[in-house]
Amino acid sequence: MNFPLHSLRVLDLSRLLPGPYCTMLLADFGAEVIKIEEPGLGDYARLYEPKLGTESAMFFSLNRNKKSLSVNLKDERGRAIFLELVKSADVLVESFRPGVMERLGLGYETLKAINPRLIYCAITGYGQSGPYAHLPGHDINYLSFTGLLDLQGEREGKPVIPAVQIADIGGGALMAAVGILLALQARQKTGRGQFIDVSMMDGVLSWLQTSLPAFLASKTLPWRGQLPLSGGLACYQVYETADQRFLAVGALEHKFWQVFCEEIGRPEYVSRLHAPQEEQEQMKADIAEIIKSRTQAEWLERFQGKEACVTPVKNLEEALKDPQVNHREMIVEVEHPELGLVKQLGIPIKLSETSGAIRTLAPKRGEHTAELLAELGYSSAEIAQLRQDRVIEG
Repeated sequence: MNFPLHSLRVLDLSRLLPGPYCTMLLADFGAEVIKIEEPGLGDYARLYEPKLGTESAMFFSLNRNKKSLSVNLKDERGRAIFLELVKSADVLVESFRPGVMERLGLGYETLKAINPRLIYCAITGYGQSGPYAHLPGHDINYLSFTGLLDLQGEREGKPVIPAVQIADIGGGALMAAVGILLALQARQKTGRGQFIDVSMMDGVLSWLQTSLPAFLASKTLPWRGQLPLSGGLACYQVYETADQRFLAVGALEHKFWQVFCEEIGRPEYVSRLHAPQEEQEQMKADIAEIIKSRTQAEWLERFQGKEACVTPVKNLEEALKDPQVNHREMIVEVEHPELGLVKQLGIPIKLSETSGAIRTLAPKRGEHTAELLAELGYSSAEIAQLRQDRVIEG
C-alpha cells in the first residue's frame, strides 16, 4: 500500500496521551515510529486499567503501528545507541519539561549538529519560554489558565471538566502533528530541519475562536452558560426527556429553528431566535418542560425526516452501534494474539489515494530493541552484554 509518510523515521520519547496521539497519526499513515522507553518502566500508559492482554486498552489504541526500543538514556552506552538512531531519523517528538533533554546531553543543538535535517518537536504544557515554562501541569491546568474552563458548565454552576482532554489532544497532539508536517514541507525547500515548540496552553487559547475575539472587540466579559454555543441560546441546548434521556438541539439557523418550534407547538418562538438573554432563559425553561413531556424515542420519531438538527444524546455503547460510525469504519476489528478479534478506534482522516491503516498492534516494551540494534551494527554478543548490564531491555 502507498502510505504518504512511508520512509519517514520518527523517534518518540513521549508518554501518556499528547505525544503518543501525535505519533499515532504519523504511524497510521506509514511513518516508522520508534518509541524510546526506559527499561523496567516505559510509557506509564501501559499500566492503566482496563487491560487488553498485558497492556492497557488506552496504550493499545494509542501505540498501534509503532516499534519499541527500551534503552537507558542515563547510561553513556544508551545515549550512544540513541545518537546513532538520530543520524537516520527525520523527526523526534518529546514531552519532557524544558531542560530535561539538555541535562541528558541530548538537547536540540546537540542533535542538530549530528543531523541538520532533524525536525525536533517538543510538546510541553506552557512552552519553552515564559514564566510558566518549568511549571508542572495537566489538561485541567492549561484549560484553567486560558479561561476555557471558566466558560465550561451551566449558568449557576461551577466550571465543568470536559470529558475529553482538550489541551492534550487539541492543543498539543494535533498542533504538534500539523507543526511536523509543516516542518517537513519546509525541509523539502531548505534541506534543514527545525525546532517545533508546542505549548498546550497556547493551543487551547487558539481554540477560543468563538469567544475570545468577541471579548477583544467588545471588552464585555462572557459568562458561563451564556455564550451562544455554550448554553446561552434556547436553539442550541440539551434538553431532558421523560425517560431521563436527552436531546441535543442545534437549530442555530432560522430554517431549523422554525421547524423545531413548529414541532414542539411553539410557533411564536420562531421570531425570537436571537432574543435577549432574559427571553432566552424563559424560552429554555418552557422548552425544557415541553421536551420532558415525552420520551427520547417519541421525540426522535416526531423529528424523523424533519430538518431541525435534533439528535439523541448517546452513551458510548450506543455510539458504537451508530450506523454512521460503522459506515465510516471508525470502529474496526484487529487480531489480538491472546484475545482474538478486538475492537479499536479507526482512522479519522480519509484520503482517497493514500489512506492510513492499522498494520501492527502496540508493541511490548522493548519488543524491537534487538532488531533495531542489529540494524545499527551491534552484534548478538554486544546486544546480550547490554541486556545483561540493563542498558537495554528486550
